[in-house]
Parts: sequence; C-alpha cells; structure tokens
Amino acid sequence: MESEPEAPAAVPIPTQRPDIAEPEPPAVAPKPPEKPADTGDNKMLPDPRSAELPADKMPEEEVACRDRLKALGVDFEEHKAEHDAEIGCSIPYPIVLKTLGKSIGIGSGTELNCRMAEAAARFAADIIRPAVKAEFGADLKSIAQASAFVCRPRHGGGKLSEHAFGNALDIASFTLSDGKTIEIGPVPPEKEAKFLDSVRKAACGPFKTVLGPGSDADHAQHFHFDLEPRRHGGTFCQ
Repeated sequence: MESEPEAPAAVPIPTQRPDIAEPEPPAVAPKPPEKPADTGDNKMLPDPRSAELPADKMPEEEVACRDRLKALGVDFEEHKAEHDAEIGCSIPYPIVLKTLGKSIGIGSGTELNCRMAEAAARFAADIIRPAVKAEFGADLKSIAQASAFVCRPRHGGGKLSEHAFGNALDIASFTLSDGKTIEIGPVPPEKEAKFLDSVRKAACGPFKTVLGPGSDADHAQHFHFDLEPRRHGGTFCQ
C-alpha cells in the first residue's frame, strides 16, 4: 500500500519591511534678491565737458589754436560761449567759420570749438582739395555743412552728441570751381562714388569718428566727422 505524499511545507510569510521614512520635501529655493529701484544712481554719468565754462582769460591753447587757423588762411569770428546745464551742452570758446582756408568756403553757421575747426581746415586743404584735383581736374570751391554745434543728445537719446560740444561737423556736399556739386548720398554716380570713398577712408585717423551712407539711416545723406575722445586714441569708422 502506497504511503500518501507529505504535504508541502508552508511557504514562509515574508517578514515585513521596516518602515522607510518618507524623504523630506526639498527646501524651497531662495528667491533672487529683487533689483533695487532705479533711484537715479545707475544713470549714465554726465560728460565732464558739460561743466566747462569760459575763464576770465582765454587759455593759451585756445589762443595758439586761433593763431594756427590764421596761418592756414582760415577766416573766422569769435562767438559767445554756449552752455546749457540742463541738457549738458557746453562750448566755452566757440568760433564761427567763414572759410576753411584760402579760397575754400564753408556753409553759414558753422560753429565749432577751435580744435575741431582746425582739424576740418587741415583735412579740407590736405585731403579733400587734392582728391578733387586728382579725380575731376578742378579745385575745391566750398563745402556745404549739414550740422555743426547743436545742443542735443544723439539720435535715439542717451549720450550727448559730439555736436553738443562743437566737436563734430556734418558735410552734405562739395562744390567745385567748375560749378559741379558732389552730393553725399547712398548711390552716387561711379566717378563721384570713387572720390567720396577716398575722402571717407582718409578721414579715419584725422577724425576719431567717421560715419556716412550705409552706417545708419541718420547718416544716409552726409558725412559725420568728430573728435570724440576715445581710449588709446582709437577710432570708430563705419
């Protein structure tokens, strides 16, 4: 007689896992500090030239500059100081140019500081006049200016324009001794374009900023030359 099979051993009940503590929720990330309200302390620092006022006696460098202009044959008049504390414009020893040298006329109302006037006169005599002669076989009769001293910020606001210190000159066109006028614009005739390009390239160095057609919409119809002080005597030519 066969014996009955033994019942299978009971499956052991697994022991209960010990309770595992739930992880604590991560700490809330701290909020970044709020940007302090603009109390005016973060505004652009004023240009130190804005505070310049004329002294009782004209400085020696201004007198020497005027002597150099006379030696170049530049005809000019003294003008009263210009200063606007609210806007920041200042030109303590302005002059108004009547000519840029012997037989080179300049448009009326060309008020500049003496250093800028001298740079413009030398550039007209040493660069523009020879370029006119080489390209057109004529002499340079006059230069039409589009802007000289103007008490305003740059287009778009913010930093003051170099015009606000009489330190910039905008040129709209050149008139030659044969009556021809060369206007500055985005698409000049080929021969005029060659001349204008040579003048523009040569200006980068004697002037610290050179702008014109292609730079931006504001300079599509004229050249802008100025003597803005830059680090290490650098230039910005565009």
